[in-house]
Amino acid sequence: MPHRFLLLSAGMGAGHDAVAHELAHRLRARGHHTAVRDILTLLPAGTGRALRTGYRATVRHLPGLYGAVYAGFLATGPATPGPRPSSAPLAALAERPLLRTVAQWRPDVVVPTFHLSAQVTGRLRARGALSAPAAVVVVDFAVHRGWLHSGNDLHLCVTEGAARQVRAATGRRAYTTGPVVPADFFAPADPDSHWRAQLARHTAASPGRGASPAGRPAVLLSTGAWGVGTRLLETARHLTDHGCLPVLLCGNDEGLRRRAAGLPGVLPLGWVTDLPELMAVADVLLDNAAGQTAAQALAAGLPVVGHRPLPGHAVAGVRAMARAGLSRHAHGAGEPARTVRVLAAPGPVRSGQIAAARAAFRNDAALELERLAASPEARGR
Repeated sequence: MPHRFLLLSAGMGAGHDAVAHELAHRLRARGHHTAVRDILTLLPAGTGRALRTGYRATVRHLPGLYGAVYAGFLATGPATPGPRPSSAPLAALAERPLLRTVAQWRPDVVVPTFHLSAQVTGRLRARGALSAPAAVVVVDFAVHRGWLHSGNDLHLCVTEGAARQVRAATGRRAYTTGPVVPADFFAPADPDSHWRAQLARHTAASPGRGASPAGRPAVLLSTGAWGVGTRLLETARHLTDHGCLPVLLCGNDEGLRRRAAGLPGVLPLGWVTDLPELMAVADVLLDNAAGQTAAQALAAGLPVVGHRPLPGHAVAGVRAMARAGLSRHAHGAGEPARTVRVLAAPGPVRSGQIAAARAAFRNDAALELERLAASPEARGR
């Protein structure tokens, strides 16, 4: 029997949308009906755009300020299920528009993939205003307070540690499914990949200092959709000086790509449309956010090294990934090149890291959503 799912994302970067659309794709493949909505568009006119613009400007130009906001309003301390003041007013503003959307779409399950969406559905479910069950898909490796509301029926988490944290804070069900990543990232490397040839050409044209006879390990530097990072060009130079080939993923930041193009031995790229193919032939991902790019690397068998994480939830996420054994957190003298070269070299350290990463994909989140839609709580509403 086909079911109807309403997925609530947010255009804050690309990760939340990527998860929502991948879930919608899987559910449609199983014969269900889906709709994806951006929670920011349900806020009063201009509010969502201002929120996105302000957040982007803050993480790019005043990251310390965002870190302070995160510490004051979102970071987890003593487990408390309710929202904090930073999210409650915005959640209240989105309630009526969401109820109108629900009345039009008539979903069997509402699925937040963004923490503000989870606050809205949790508040509505707690009051009985939303009859459809709400299943929150937590995309972060470190669960902050915005994800936690005891009104929601179910949380699907990327690690068991995150699921335990949700259960302790909300008293509700939380299952571990692992990250939600398109199937393309699990595909083996194509021996004829154009990326393999491009990396080889770039290495030959600029062999770099300190390169080993085995060549220069290709290190992807992730900056997200917005090209955000701390001292990115300094890190790229450091990797070049230690015999690596830094491949800087600049996202949509054309200015960053142009600046990086002037560095010898660095390969800067704009928005990459075939990232699974690139990840399949790279050696390591250097990550600063523990976001969707890091999750995709886990699926691709690309070891992840966290370095200079952005303030706020990125610091918490990078540490949480490392504690779960899914990545390494490189900090201190000689880093990140030391850890990168260890993980780039064939052998038990690299293969063990890849095996641990692949084991994180424990279940299909879409299957859990389907089960919830078929459950008595959904049928009896």
